[in-house]
Amino acid sequence: MAFVSRRVLVVSVLIAAVCVVGVYSSSEAGPKTAADPAAVARTRKTVRMLDDLYKTAVVLITKHYIEDEDSLAAGSAAKALFAAMNEKGWHEVRLLDATGEPYSDENVAADAFEKSAIQRLLKGEAFVDTVEMRKGKPVLRAATPIPVVLEKCILCHENYRNVKKGTPIGALLYTIPVE
Repeated sequence: MAFVSRRVLVVSVLIAAVCVVGVYSSSEAGPKTAADPAAVARTRKTVRMLDDLYKTAVVLITKHYIEDEDSLAAGSAAKALFAAMNEKGWHEVRLLDATGEPYSDENVAADAFEKSAIQRLLKGEAFVDTVEMRKGKPVLRAATPIPVVLEKCILCHENYRNVKKGTPIGALLYTIPVE
């Protein structure tokens, strides 16, 4: 079981790396001091692609490899994937809690944007973002909702049993350079 989960994680990392490299290689090079609207639009498109990729990977892992509460949680595999992408300098992604009962303290919204994004996602928005400057360069911070989509999710997250379908239980928070 552990071998299969590791293999899925490795394949997911490779797929994400290939997709990100392809998108970033077509971006303009060089640091900017202000966010170019066309570059922001490209970065939003990258976030949407990554969001589809990561969420699809979690659903596939859950459907095909989660058998009981002792299985490696798909969320744990996703966090390992997020860490690998961050370590390689591509982008940052983290899980945010939207229930008020975080699985981990590291999932609590930490700043005004994150807190606002969670509230807006809970009200039905599907994508919340802002452009900020970090180290003199623009970055896009974006949040997307994570609803419970499979009955198997409850194997690891019993507290989601009574969540209304489509209600976000969390969010993925992306921080990606605007290039």
